[in-house]
Parts: sequence; C-alpha cells; structure tokens
Amino acid sequence: MSVEHAPETGTTDSGTAAKAPGASIENLSQREASERHVPVMLDRCINLLAPGIERAVEERGTAYVIDGTLGMGGHSEALLERFENLVLIGIDRDLQAHAIAGERLARFGERFVPVHAVYDEIDRAMETAGVQGIDGILMDLGVSSMQLDERTRGFAYSYDAPLDMRMNSEDELTARIVVNEYSEDQLRRIIRNWGEEKFASRIARAICTARANAPLETTGELVRIIQKAVPVAAQRTGGHPAKRTFQALRIEVNHELEALERAVPAALEALNLGGRFVAMSYHSLEDKIVKRALTAEATSKAPKGFPVELEEHKPTIKIITRGAEPPTDEEIEQNSRAASAKLRAAEKIRIPAK
Repeated sequence: MSVEHAPETGTTDSGTAAKAPGASIENLSQREASERHVPVMLDRCINLLAPGIERAVEERGTAYVIDGTLGMGGHSEALLERFENLVLIGIDRDLQAHAIAGERLARFGERFVPVHAVYDEIDRAMETAGVQGIDGILMDLGVSSMQLDERTRGFAYSYDAPLDMRMNSEDELTARIVVNEYSEDQLRRIIRNWGEEKFASRIARAICTARANAPLETTGELVRIIQKAVPVAAQRTGGHPAKRTFQALRIEVNHELEALERAVPAALEALNLGGRFVAMSYHSLEDKIVKRALTAEATSKAPKGFPVELEEHKPTIKIITRGAEPPTDEEIEQNSRAASAKLRAAEKIRIPAK
C-alpha cells in the first residue's frame, strides 16, 4: 500500500489540466500532513530518474517528467526542488489529491502541470502539456495515505464509513453497489482473484446472506460479516481478516489492474531515449503486471532459430534494478506503511521505428 499515493479508471476531464476545487484545502490536517510527509523510497526514486532528466536538460534545456500517481505531491515536490529545468506533469484521478498537491506545488508555477486523469492516459497528459516525449515516469501504486486516512471515503477497514472506495468521486461504481448487487459467484471471483483471499467463498456467501435482510451500507457492517465468516484460527495470523477483501473491492471499484495493464506499456512507449521508468507496487498482483511488462520490452523479439537479430527485434528497454527492490530497514522503521513496497525501474535504450 502506498504511503504517498495510490494506483490509479474512471471518468476524467477531457484533455484539460485539472483545477483544484475551491481556493483552499478544507481539511487543514491533511494539508499539514502532506507537508510533513516523506514519500516512500524518495531518494532511490530521484536517483533512478536523475540520469534521464540530466540527459534531457543537457540536450534540450528542459526535461519532462510524469508523476503518474500525484497523490499529495511529495515525490513531485522533491523532483521540482532538485531539478530547476524540470517540468512535472502530475496525473491523478482523485480531485482531492489535486487540491492538496495543487496548493503544495503552486510555488513552482508553470513548471507543474496537473492533469485529472488515470495513469494509463499518458498520451492525453502529454497532449495537455504540449510535449511529444517524456524523460522520466514515476508510478507509486496502491491506495494513498490521504485516501486511507480520510474516514468518509471507505478505504480503511479500521473506520466505520459509507461503502464507497472511489478514487475518483465522479465515477458511478461504488463498493456499496458491488457488495449489494454483484452475484455470489462474482463476489467470490473478485475476492479470490483481486484479494488473493483463501476464504473467498465463505466471505461471498456471508455477504449475500446478510444483504438478503437489508442492503449493506457501511464498512463497519462489512467488517463484522467478514470477521464472522473467517475461521477464528485463521484470524490469529496474517493481519486483519478484512484486509484482502477490502483490497479486492477497491481494485474492482477503480479498475486498478486493468488500468495498470495499459499504463506500463504506454509509459515505456512515451519515454525518450535515455528516459527512465520507476514503479513501486504494494502487492503481488501489481508487481506481477509491472514485471511482466518490463520483461517483455527488455527481451529480444527475434524468432527462435533466427540467424541474426534485426534492429526491430532488439529490446527497447534495459532493466536497471535487480529484481524488485524493497525499502531499507531504516525507512520501514520510520514508516511502517512502506514495508510492502517493491520498486522496479528501466531505461529506454531504443526507439522503435514507426
């Protein structure tokens, strides 16, 4: 789970930069939290992106970086502070995130370009910023601290709140619709596949039994149903019994994995030569998608037995991390939410002919 940001499909503005709703952040504690917050693996992310940024500045005078998961703007702020010739395009589907990050990054003026979109809409973000290629792309996947800590949005199983879980409040699908209108088979599939929950059948059956009496309205109701469905012995290990089901519902409501399947190839295609891609994932489903997409582009496409490797068969990227890098013990000690992070990175080494 991301500390600074979430994945990120849903309804978006059409081709225009996002505007933060209202002149100021209504929740002062969130603004203060964003100012104090240290994003996950910040130094490592910046150091991995730096060569692509520095190359672009040397060659063209300006570098363009996309923060595909803007969140509270922590990674973006650090990048803008370190590289004075950088233009940062911040993508997020969450209008509340744009409000917070927009205030935080306002001091950078035109060097910060906010775009209300999902992170698979990289082409539209580039069009909004008026650029043809990108020198660095960062994706900090998962649900953000802001979303987890905003009690009314229903992301956290530790607070009683309406069953919502939308990252984009303009989307129609909510967790309430999923738990009350999906069939038992659909719920079982979602909880098993998206939550990797071994008690998916029991939980799905319990939800359907409970909703037969009255629709489920709150996260507290759902948590109690899950706690009764999961065997007591199984609740002694592995964290909160509702953790995996809540993950599954959030992924379903926001179409997170479908968006990620499109986002990574789109990001790699958008990179200029020497540009770099960095992604941090927080559960195995995300990491598998990122790994698979990077491996595909880092592998020769030459047919088996082909005598020579033609230019069009050569890899377009090289992977620059050894497997999935974890955060340091020191970072985990300072921020427990960083513990599950896995970082992968790649560099663009060939631009395919079009």
